Amino acid sequence: MKMIVAIIRPDKFEAVQAALVAKDIYLMTVSDVRGCGTQKGYAEQFRGSKIGLIRLLPKVKLEIAVNEEYVKPAVEAIMGAAKSEPSQLGDGKVFVLNLEECFRVRTGEVGGAAIGP
Repeated sequence: MKMIVAIIRPDKFEAVQAALVAKDIYLMTVSDVRGCGTQKGYAEQFRGSKIGLIRLLPKVKLEIAVNEEYVKPAVEAIMGAAKSEPSQLGDGKVFVLNLEECFRVRTGEVGGAAIGP
C-alpha cells in the first residue's frame, strides 16, 4: 500500500481528477494549501506601484491511498495532467510514501481491502 501526495496548481485540479478517473482511481482527499518552492512567490502591484511580495502561493494538495498496482497509473495520470505546456516552475510535486496500515471504520476491514479498488 502507498500514499500518494501531490501538490499541484489549482487550475490543473479538474484535469488531474479527470485523468485519475480515467485510470479508475476515484478515492482522494483534496485540500487547498499555500506553499512556496522554486517559484519564490511574486511581487504584487497596485496602480503601478509594488506593494509587497507574495511568497506563499495557492496550491491544491491531493492525498490518495492506493494498492501497489495503482501506484504507477496514478503517478502517470497526475504527472501528465498537472504539467503546463510549456512546463513552468510551480507545476507541482508528487510524493509516494509507504503506507503501513489502513483500517475502514465502517466494516473493520484492514490493509488493501480497506482502501478499496
